[in-house]
Amino acid sequence: MSAMSKSAGLLLACLLSVPALAADLEIKDPWVRGTVPAQKATGAFMQLSSKGGVTLVGVASPAASVVELHEMVMENTVMKMRPVPRLDVKPGQTVELKPGSYHVMLIDLKKPLAKGDVVPITLKVEGKDKKVETVDVKAEVRDLTAAAPAMEHKHQH
Repeated sequence: MSAMSKSAGLLLACLLSVPALAADLEIKDPWVRGTVPAQKATGAFMQLSSKGGVTLVGVASPAASVVELHEMVMENTVMKMRPVPRLDVKPGQTVELKPGSYHVMLIDLKKPLAKGDVVPITLKVEGKDKKVETVDVKAEVRDLTAAAPAMEHKHQH
């Protein structure tokens, strides 16, 4: 490998790690559930961790007209989904955005999402200094049946 190739590889590795390090947020395994042609909403999932602690204060994606951070909770015998304005990522702990729990909701999709597509998602992260930074994530679309929750739910706003 040439010195130029090594330098380019090192530069690329640094560029890829800068946003996550700048916002003190590590993202693992980002993915989006695939859709069928007429489906207008789906979820995005990932694991978030932080060394010093941050708060997720917003989400965005060009793949959907509306993008919200949601949680699912059981009320009596009904699973309900609702938006949440903020989600704390405590120091040294992992917050898992997963089916049936916290997740990113992509609503009014611009087009169907097929397995293998990549969905760009921007996370807005507030540090302890109250400064808000953005972290860009590329989430791979997985099969429609990937980790589907086996419970009925109602969507509430």
